Amino acid sequence: MPAPLTLRLARAAAFAVVCLGLGVLAHLLGGGVVSAPAAASALALAFLMALPATGGERGLATIWPLLAATQVALHLLFSTVHLIAPLAEAGGHPHPGSGLVPGLGMVVAHGWAGALAALWLARGEAALWAVLRRLAVRLRRLLRIRCQPSQPARPWLTSSPAPPLLRSALLRYALNGRAPPPTCG
Repeated sequence: MPAPLTLRLARAAAFAVVCLGLGVLAHLLGGGVVSAPAAASALALAFLMALPATGGERGLATIWPLLAATQVALHLLFSTVHLIAPLAEAGGHPHPGSGLVPGLGMVVAHGWAGALAALWLARGEAALWAVLRRLAVRLRRLLRIRCQPSQPARPWLTSSPAPPLLRSALLRYALNGRAPPPTCG
């Protein structure tokens, strides 16, 4: 079942903000300058690139390439803005070669930042869908209880029914074997 439109828009917006933050930060650390119109254009571009992928739960195998492609698009956008405006007026940084081809340091920096951001987004994605699944189960239980016809009161029954047995839940990301170190003595 595809996600509702409001959830899709919120997820695309979160992805776009992460991409824009990563791209602007990397560009500023590389000595560049980002204007407000370029940042707004980059946010819209990242949002439009992310929107088709927000229909359901996505893993790292989908998030990382999408994030990498978005970072390349933002780099080209920011670099093109520097080529259009004179470098002396914009205070920009020249790229080696044609102006659009990044150096090895920039590629490595974008790669590391993209990988870390993709891992972060994948973890957030897994947490979001785990919460939504739990909420759906709780809502179904609540609706099932509310929709059942009420039982007539039986005054001869004075004891309350036994509480339901608690069962342990298997945690999705639990680390087993964590304990304090043994004491030597």
